[in-house]
Amino acid sequence: MKKETIYLDTSVVSAYFDERANERQEATIKFWEEIVPNYKVFISEVTVNELDNTKDWALKNKFKKLIKGFTILKLNNKAMALANAYVKRGVFSEKYIDDALHVAIATCHDVSYVVSWNFEHLVKVKTRKTVNLVNILEGYKEIEIISPQEL
Repeated sequence: MKKETIYLDTSVVSAYFDERANERQEATIKFWEEIVPNYKVFISEVTVNELDNTKDWALKNKFKKLIKGFTILKLNNKAMALANAYVKRGVFSEKYIDDALHVAIATCHDVSYVVSWNFEHLVKVKTRKTVNLVNILEGYKEIEIISPQEL
């Protein structure tokens, strides 16, 4: 049987090592141990670039080890156009284009779920509804945007 697919945004990877938010870190580690092995996991060039911007070299190396083996999806013209459609239709502001890119890349690569800890811009009802409205208008399938605890 084919495994379902998940796309991890940067917040999920970084939460694994974020000791400032104990409960979230524990939930992320549990997610990694119990849920991740059951899915085909994707990240993107956007995720890798955001992680590479980490100033702490030791932490950056931990991130690289954690994501090793995940398929890295490329940012292509289709995903860029879809992200711009999200911005144009007010789903995301231009300031948060990376959030739009995460969702667009996952959508264009037919991933089942975008997993994020970003409750401000991604994991909320309004974003889910408007992303999927734009997806349908642009000829794509709907996508689920969820927190790690929802899987």
